[in-house]
Amino acid sequence: MSEPRIAVLDVDGTLVDTNYQHALAWYRAFRSLGETYPVWRIHRLIGMGGDRLPAALGGEDTEQRIGQQARDRWSEEFDRLIDEIAPLPGARDLVAALRERGHRVVLASSGKAKHVDHFLDLLAVRDLAEAWTTSDDVESSKPAPDLLQVALEKLGAAADTPSVVIGDSVFDVEAAKNAGMPAIVVRSGGFGDDELRDAGAVAICDTPGDIMAVLDTTDLS
Repeated sequence: MSEPRIAVLDVDGTLVDTNYQHALAWYRAFRSLGETYPVWRIHRLIGMGGDRLPAALGGEDTEQRIGQQARDRWSEEFDRLIDEIAPLPGARDLVAALRERGHRVVLASSGKAKHVDHFLDLLAVRDLAEAWTTSDDVESSKPAPDLLQVALEKLGAAADTPSVVIGDSVFDVEAAKNAGMPAIVVRSGGFGDDELRDAGAVAICDTPGDIMAVLDTTDLS
C-alpha cells in the first residue's frame, strides 16, 4: 500500500451522471436568448466552468451580450432536470474504498452550492468526504488549477501534498496538470481515450466502480 494521499474527486459527470442534462440546460438557456448552438458543441465544453462556457461557445461578444443571462437561465433549466440525475455506477463505493485505504477525500466541484448539496445527499457521502467545494470558492474555474488548490486548502494541506485527481473531462486533466497532480478519468464525460491521454490522464475507466479495480496500479494503491 502506498503512503496516504489526498484524492480530489470531481462531482458533476464523475460521480453523478449530469453531463447530458448540463448540455441540454445550456442549449435551452441560449435558445431562450435567441442563440441556437448544436448540442454536440455544447457537450464538448461540459466540464469547463460556466464562467468560461459562453465565450468558449460563441466568442467574447456572446459573453459580453448574454453571458450572465445565459448562466442564470442555465441554472433555472438545470433545476428542472435535477431529479432525473442518478449516481454513476460504483460512485459511493469508490469514495468508501479510498477512505478504507487511508486516503483523505475532498470533492472538488465548481457547481452551485444548492446543486452540490443535492448531489452530496444523492451520493450519501457526507460521512466519507472530509470537505467539498462549490462555485462560491473560486473566481477562475477549470482548466485553471484554482479549484483543486482550494480543495487542498479545505483540508489544511499544502499545495505540494501528494494528491490524485479523479475526473471525467479533458478540463479536469488539464486542471490537474496545472496543479501538478496526476489524473484518473472516467469515460462518462464523453471524451475519446486519445484526447484524455493526450491531455495527460494516467488511467481511464468506464465508471467510478471500475476505478477500484485499478487502484493498485495507481498512486492510490
